[in-house]
Amino acid sequence: MKQSNRTVLRAATKTKRLGIILTDTVPTPLGPMVVCSTENGICLLEFRDHQPKNSEKEVLEKKLNGIVKEGENVYIKQVKQELKEYFSGERRQFDVPLQFIGTAFQQSVWKYLLDLPYGTTTTYMKQALALGNPKAVRAVAAANGQNKIAIIIPCHRVVGTNGKLTGYAGGLERKRWLLDFESRMKGAQYSLQFNEWKSGSTA
Repeated sequence: MKQSNRTVLRAATKTKRLGIILTDTVPTPLGPMVVCSTENGICLLEFRDHQPKNSEKEVLEKKLNGIVKEGENVYIKQVKQELKEYFSGERRQFDVPLQFIGTAFQQSVWKYLLDLPYGTTTTYMKQALALGNPKAVRAVAAANGQNKIAIIIPCHRVVGTNGKLTGYAGGLERKRWLLDFESRMKGAQYSLQFNEWKSGSTA
């Protein structure tokens, strides 16, 4: 079982031109994912059917003051390998550097998720309490929804206070699959009943 050091994080700045933002496709058991990377690290990892690619491209170019082009760099190669290890059950934490694009509050929420142990779950309320603001439940939920680096920043591990699944940008079926997969790899048994993922639903 491969363990890793804490993922390196870098916050995006508007004053520095980051130049080229490379993008590529990563095959996974849950369907292809789009990955984007700057010279500082991975800035996007989402399922290809989540949003129109052009929409994400425009957001990245505006936020990072750069140009999105097809290609691959060392970080994209690294994330492909680490995702392969994750889905084979060999990796529980990621090493690849990340390029955050978000407010200070959003980044605090995402950093909390990075520390959430593999095979476990939390709730928006617990996140808010951990961040020292129990009244910020809705803001925490919104920040989770703005996470653009799926799986690596594990927002799929956030469930409702009653234990039920809550919204997930990649779809609830993927969320069920990921939670079930991690619990099985950990040797635990998640309490929900999960459906087998049908590859045809990602087409």
